[in-house]
Parts: sequence; C-alpha cells; structure tokens
Amino acid sequence: MKIYIVGSVGSGKTTLARIVSAKLQVPHFQTDNFVWTRHLTGDIRNEIEVRDQLLQDAIILDHWIIEGVHIDWTDTGLQEADQIIFLDFPSQKRVQRIVKRYIRQLLRIEKANYKPTFSMFRQMFKWNRYFEEQMKPKFIMKFSAFEHKVHRFQTDEEVEDWFLKKKDNLKSVIGYHLLLFSSLLFSSFHLFHLLNDPVFGVFV
Repeated sequence: MKIYIVGSVGSGKTTLARIVSAKLQVPHFQTDNFVWTRHLTGDIRNEIEVRDQLLQDAIILDHWIIEGVHIDWTDTGLQEADQIIFLDFPSQKRVQRIVKRYIRQLLRIEKANYKPTFSMFRQMFKWNRYFEEQMKPKFIMKFSAFEHKVHRFQTDEEVEDWFLKKKDNLKSVIGYHLLLFSSLLFSSFHLFHLLNDPVFGVFV
C-alpha cells in the first residue's frame, strides 16, 4: 500500500495521513521533513541531494503514506504511489482549519513540526492564497499524467464516501484494519467517528 496525499495548508492532509498511518501501522512521511531539518533554534533547509535521498529512502519501502504540498520534485513518489489523494477543499474552509489548528497548537493540544508563532500563522494565509491562485492549476496539470489513480475531493463527504466504497474492492494482504472516518475528520476537531473494516495492502 502506497498512498500519496496532497493539498494546500489547512486541507487536512496531515490529519488524514496520521490517522491512517497509526491505524495501519504504515510509515507516514511529510515532504516538509524532507526539505527541512528541524532544530529548536530554527529549521535548516536541506541540500537538494539530501532532500531527494530522503524521498527515495521512503518510497523504496513496501508500504508508506507520504503527504505534503510539494509536487515539483516528487515525481518518483507520485509514480510509485498506488493511489494519489488530492484534497481540494474550498479556500474559506482551509482558512477555518488554519485558525483552529493555530489555537490548538497554542494550547498544546496539537503538536507542530515548527514553532507556532503569530508570524507563521499569518504566513499560512499567504500560502493558502498562493495555492489557490498559482499552485492549484499546476497540480491539476501535473495530475493529468496520473489520472488513473488520482482522486480529487472537494468535500468531506466525498472523502468519506470514497473510503466506504473502496473498502469493498481492497485486497487484504497486510492484515490490518482500514480506518473509515466521518466528515468531522476535516470539518472539526471533535471526536472522530471511526469504523474498522477489512483492510488493504494494494488498491485495485
């Protein structure tokens, strides 16, 4: 099972990846952590060779979940993925999630790879606008080469429905359980509604 999850800041890609990864015991990688080496005193950008090698080290594994906003240097990951999930929620919805996440991080309810400063908080709104105006067309163009395995979701219900339907066509080859979740996964930070179903190793 190899799943690549992409989307803008605030799209819910990290939340989705973490939940599925934890349930299936499948490694979860963030492309941000290929780009940056994390330090308490400030993140350091990796050399391109280091970044690319970290990606290669991840995709040679039998099973993985990779998520992030990067698509300009991750072609090998997209090619190796069994399924690509594009979380393309409305900009306003992403803004709401950015605010909720910032509050949760300040309250130390949710962890972050970065220091959740107000400056970083403001920057995320800029990234959100940039994605909508500049990056989304590039995503759509890029994914045309992988349209047989790209699933573009614009509502919470679409995500839920896809997993609910897909479970009936999955090969159970690694013996874990597929985590199914309700629209609350993305729309709020309340308790998730979870279902356990026979899982998958490779999508068909």
